[in-house]
Amino acid sequence: MTSVNITTNKNTVTVDEDNSSIITVATQGPQGATSTVVNVDNAVNRSIVYYDSTSSSLKADTSWTTSNLVDGGNF
Repeated sequence: MTSVNITTNKNTVTVDEDNSSIITVATQGPQGATSTVVNVDNAVNRSIVYYDSTSSSLKADTSWTTSNLVDGGNF
């Protein structure tokens, strides 16, 4: 079972309406998806990336290729 903890940072901005200045607000935080490493050490021509739960990683190797993904089909 996987446990997930979620935390929220609250930021407060106070604007003085008597001041006619332009106010720009920025906050630090995630800048998009984090990169995920794909293990391609044993990749062969036309390998397909898959998730291996044993190693909790993405892999591309001889286990799944466009040749053996479907029985008798073309990819």
